[in-house]
Parts: sequence; C-alpha cells; structure tokens
Amino acid sequence: MTLRAIVRGVGHYLPDRIVPNSEFEATLDTTDEWIKTRSGIECRHFAAPDEFTSDLGTKAAQAALDMAGLSANDIDAVIVATSTPDMTFPSAATMIQEKLGMERGFAFDVQAVCAGFVFALANANGMIMSGQANRVLVIGAETFSRILDMTDRGTCVLFGDGAGAVILEGQDTDADRGILGVDLNSDGRYRDMLYVDGGMTSGQTGFIKMQGNALFRQAVEKLASTADAALLKAGKTHEDVDWIVPHQANIRIIQGTAKKLGVSMDKVVVTVQDHGNTSAASIPLALSIGVQRGQIKPGDLLVAEAIGGGLAWGAVVLRW
Repeated sequence: MTLRAIVRGVGHYLPDRIVPNSEFEATLDTTDEWIKTRSGIECRHFAAPDEFTSDLGTKAAQAALDMAGLSANDIDAVIVATSTPDMTFPSAATMIQEKLGMERGFAFDVQAVCAGFVFALANANGMIMSGQANRVLVIGAETFSRILDMTDRGTCVLFGDGAGAVILEGQDTDADRGILGVDLNSDGRYRDMLYVDGGMTSGQTGFIKMQGNALFRQAVEKLASTADAALLKAGKTHEDVDWIVPHQANIRIIQGTAKKLGVSMDKVVVTVQDHGNTSAASIPLALSIGVQRGQIKPGDLLVAEAIGGGLAWGAVVLRW
C-alpha cells in the first residue's frame, strides 16, 4: 500500500457579471475580433463591488465540499493561492476558514501568481505525505479586475475573476491514483516580464504590467519542459496522458505548449474563451468545468501546468 493524495471533490464559482469583448470597444482602440484572434478570449467575469477574493473562494470551496460529501470541519488545512487577497493580512485562507464555519486545523495563502495553484497543490501533497494533514482544501481565487489599468488594452482585456477548489485526501492504496509527480521552478531574473507596479515600494495598489511577446516565448518553452519533468518523476509518458489542464492565459500559449508536447488539442481542457486569465483560479476552474462537462473521468491521467509572474512555473501529474 502507498499513501497518495487523492482528489475527493472539486468545485468552482464565477461572479454574476459577464463582460464580453464588445464592452471594451467603447473605451479602447480594440475590437472583439482583435481580442479573440490574439488571446482566444470571448468574455470574462468581474466581481461585484462588494465581492472579494475570500467570497469567491468560499463559494468554490463549498461546492467542492458538497461534491465530496464533507463538511468544513472534516478539513485539516486550507491553502489559498491568490495574488489579490482581500487585505494585506490576515490571509484570505483564514477568512475563508471562518466563512465556511471551520473551527479546527490551519489556513494560509500561497503567492506564485498564475502558477499559484500548482504550488499550492504541491504544498498540500507534501503535507499529506508527511502526515501533517489528511484532508486539505486547496483553493485558487482571484479578483484581478481590481488591479487592471482599463486604459491598457494589452492587459485589461485578458484577465477576469473567479475561483476553483479541490479537496485532497490521503489514502493508502495499491491503485495508481492521486498526485504522482510534481515539478516546481522559479527564476527572479524574469520578474519584469509580468508584475504589478504597486505594494510597499510605491504605497499604492498598482496595476498589472506585462511584456506580452517576451512572456509568450518563455511560457511555451517552460510549460512544456515542466510538464515533461513532472511526467518523468511520475514514471509516465506523453502517450499515457488523457488530459492536459493548462493555465488558461492565452489560446496561442495553450496551443503552442500542446504542440511542443506532441499532444492533440482534443486532449486539452480549454476554458479561456469563457473566463479569460483568472490567474491562480485558472487551473481549478478548468478542472471543475472539465468534470462538469464530462471530459475528466475517474481513472484519467492529467497534467496541470502553469506559469506566472516571478517568473514561477510548474506542473502536477495526477490520476483522477
């Protein structure tokens, strides 16, 4: 018998307000066709003025708990991947812990931008494997609409708000299930490619700044290499993969990575058209929607890979 971190439940939440590409045409030198051609995005969701990251994360978490048939007090730990917490501190995770009515365990945030959910999954897996926790609620939640410069057509049309959640549980099993391989990387030399020009250094919240073309070139190479590394650690090959579940940043990056991996787009879960780039929420949203669509089924081998500011990038191989 081998201890594995098995997926017990998954869920997601999207704010009610849907923002189509056409909404930007009134204020920016852009068109629906221009945005779709360059990113694959058709619309995104923006949170309401009184709706914050912890609110989105709580609703996604409750959906995952409902699917798993668990209550909040069945959970040992909450890990939230986010770059847009409600406050500088306390963590969004502790806020979600309180909103769920969870009176035990511990909670903390992980900040690795768009790669945050992969890093959070890796943390949860390590805690389960070490015996620190048995059930971990892993959430990716973002309200990127609050850090968008609505005059910058190169960034404001790309991002949206949302949340996704996965519950991992430690199980002793002879089956080839759960998280099988993890690969994590970062390189601070590339930080100027994607960052927010705010924080303690400026005293302001700031806005997203991005070098799109340079980031694209880094993204495809690094996403393919981290997926390969995670598969190698899992003892799997490209032929074993049922689904790639990529960070939903840009359809061209998704297509370029799939091509480099030699995987057909028929085996890629794509949601970017409906949600835009939701940063750390991107992968758990895609996982939940992939299950909802009937694409992802028990026994499927998945590779989830992401890259974000830092630069930080990584991949997880898991058997659903």
